[in-house]
Amino acid sequence: MEDGILNNQKQIRMDPITIRKALSSEIAELQKIGKQTFFETFSAFNSQQNMEKYLEEGFSNWKLAAELDDINSQFYFAEHDNRIIGYLKLNSGTSQTELKNEKKSLEIERIYVIKEFQGRKVGQLLFDKALQVANQQNAEFIWLGVWENNTMAINFYTKNGFIEFDKHIFRLGDAIQTDLLMKLPLKRG
Repeated sequence: MEDGILNNQKQIRMDPITIRKALSSEIAELQKIGKQTFFETFSAFNSQQNMEKYLEEGFSNWKLAAELDDINSQFYFAEHDNRIIGYLKLNSGTSQTELKNEKKSLEIERIYVIKEFQGRKVGQLLFDKALQVANQQNAEFIWLGVWENNTMAINFYTKNGFIEFDKHIFRLGDAIQTDLLMKLPLKRG
């Protein structure tokens, strides 16, 4: 009897991961998760000086406060056991980093998950939230930029239906890098 046989494999139970909108008062939390995940993702490929400069400027209190207060930008936290383990940043309208005149698009500027939780579908949950927001806004497509050497992220986006449509330059300190621009057309009707 199959259901009477004990499974010797250890079952790993993980409390649910929740996705919630970040509050404008949560600058410190956003700064912490932003710096941690960016450092974990890119420090091995960049100089310490370039990383320090980017983390200081890109995640400064004033910059994050302005982004949190921007009506065309939204941040979402992924939480597990009351701990922030990842985040998502979405831009629409003129807050998009490119394609600013595209009224029917939504930009995923950032999806980051701490290393310890990568491979546990947290990125997929954050992407699903982006898709939900895009559908609520009746966006025709979602787009993003991803570093050309970040094969794990490129594979994730390709698996989710994104296709490359252009490239742009990303500056990290004095390093010039190339990002692939990818988009996902959304079906309407």
